[in-house]
Amino acid sequence: MLYKLLEENIGEVDPVVDVVPYDTSYNTELHNDKTNKKLIFEYPTVYLIYDKLASNRSGSLSKFKVYVGETNDIQKRTRQHLKADTKTRTDWKALRSSSGAEMIVIGDRFFNKSLTLDIENKLMMYLLSADSVSQLNNRRTNPQRAYFMSDQFENIFGRVWQTLRAKKPDIFPDKKEIENSAVFKASPFHSLNKEQRESKSEIFEKIKAALRKQSDIATESGTTIFIAGQAGTGKTVLLSNLFYDLTSSDLVRKNSVYLLVNHEQQKTVYETIAHKLGLDHDYTDIVSKPTHFITEHTGKEKVDVVLVDEAHLLLTQGKMAYQGKNQLEDLLKLAKVVVIVFDKYQILTTEGYMDDAAVRKLEDAAEQQGNRIELTHQERMVADQSTIDWLRSFAIDGKISPIPDDSQYKLQIATSPEQLHAKIKALDGFKKSDGASLARVLATFDWPYVEKRKPKDDDCWRVKIGSWSLPWNLQIPLSRKEKRKNKGLAWAEQFQTINEVGSTFTIQGFDLNYAGVIIGPSVKYREGKLIFDKKASKNKKATNQRTWNNKKIDVSEELLRNELNVLLTRGVHGLYIYAVDEQLQQALLSAAGNQHILR
Repeated sequence: MLYKLLEENIGEVDPVVDVVPYDTSYNTELHNDKTNKKLIFEYPTVYLIYDKLASNRSGSLSKFKVYVGETNDIQKRTRQHLKADTKTRTDWKALRSSSGAEMIVIGDRFFNKSLTLDIENKLMMYLLSADSVSQLNNRRTNPQRAYFMSDQFENIFGRVWQTLRAKKPDIFPDKKEIENSAVFKASPFHSLNKEQRESKSEIFEKIKAALRKQSDIATESGTTIFIAGQAGTGKTVLLSNLFYDLTSSDLVRKNSVYLLVNHEQQKTVYETIAHKLGLDHDYTDIVSKPTHFITEHTGKEKVDVVLVDEAHLLLTQGKMAYQGKNQLEDLLKLAKVVVIVFDKYQILTTEGYMDDAAVRKLEDAAEQQGNRIELTHQERMVADQSTIDWLRSFAIDGKISPIPDDSQYKLQIATSPEQLHAKIKALDGFKKSDGASLARVLATFDWPYVEKRKPKDDDCWRVKIGSWSLPWNLQIPLSRKEKRKNKGLAWAEQFQTINEVGSTFTIQGFDLNYAGVIIGPSVKYREGKLIFDKKASKNKKATNQRTWNNKKIDVSEELLRNELNVLLTRGVHGLYIYAVDEQLQQALLSAAGNQHILR
């Protein structure tokens, strides 16, 4: 009965938010709030200490450095920050020396210790993703599990954020804007599900054991920890969480943990996270591409741990700046432990190709050491299992069955590219009127695109179907001001890209709220199954032959299938499909019935 009353009253009373100077006058200022004295001084509280950073440009967005904490005694904790912490940490010394630094103290009658720890953690996650925050000076994460009132956490946090935004809108942006950002989706501060938590604990133990027995001898191969999982199973969040915790762990030597990803857009996201958390302070290339790491570390002492996201993009042959033969093998010579995130159905290019036997050998070797971990829980798509199974059967097995009904997930077939684009634009504008809302059009790479060159007969490279066309990704010209606005943003987050078409080269590794996928002429439907026509593809990285086991082989069918799989698994809440091949389009419309045709 008491709990029911508490639950009913949660939405009626706003949390207390006091803003005071961050200096020795803080105590007097807090005591001035006589109405809420008990909540501030006798209950657990969450607090933020922040300072505005100097700007080089007039009219630019204000930037802040922020510390988030929680405490059972705000007076004692603040004294500690002002006195003891300034002796050991330069960031605290700078905050105390600043005349403009302020402290926000948050109190609420529903707060308990576990709840304040969760609010601290979630504030860190949201502020890390806010454009207004350049530095987040925190050193720990404390996600909680079940506790009294934990089922009301989202309601309470929502009220806290709303109240903070009302007080300081220049620091606290719209909540939905943050949730749509690529940095938010890859944040190390996400609460892990049970499978991820258990995997993380297991990986830490395996790293500990491997570091104990590994030597610095360059010829000795490092230990591989293999994280398997299909698209959307939370591999990136787990890796990001591991990365953050390892950088502050006694398990590894200082400056001996690196995160690598062979994808420019994803690298930018990780660089932003590392920079805001100050992880790149001592070594700026803590996040880099594999080729850079290999070049920089060859001939040097082994590092302790290398984490590789999207390891299915590692090269298995030489290419331009990379003169080796296999990047994973090279990394294992340069690190004591290499943790890889791998999905064979996301291998996209001949230069990173591995056949099934090679993948099995890699997995089996890890399995024999007890070092293979698989994530199976779908974290991206808010969909019934029947929808997930339908998409996998379509993309991987090439079969089309009736589209299942799903109250959570919109899966519809468009009747034209114009209709598909109009729907995506409407969804994008519906969520957020002033910019990208992570609804975008994507396509298989079946129309010409040459980087750093313009076509002879058009203003830019375009996806063209009949009289309809849209520019390919990264083609719309931008002013200098617009380029500044887009700095550090993934392709899908940039405002102009609602009128572009994305490809696997800009969308792999990222989520969209809604994806509109144009399946080009390289994917056809004949005799009851999908076939892949490499002659209709412009993706030379998938259609060129490559040498494998001393033989020239054609792996285009496998790689074009994987391209389709990546595109179809981007949407969190919905997917809209249009196929250029007439027989495929008709088969999809038949599978849609009346319920799943876009009107």
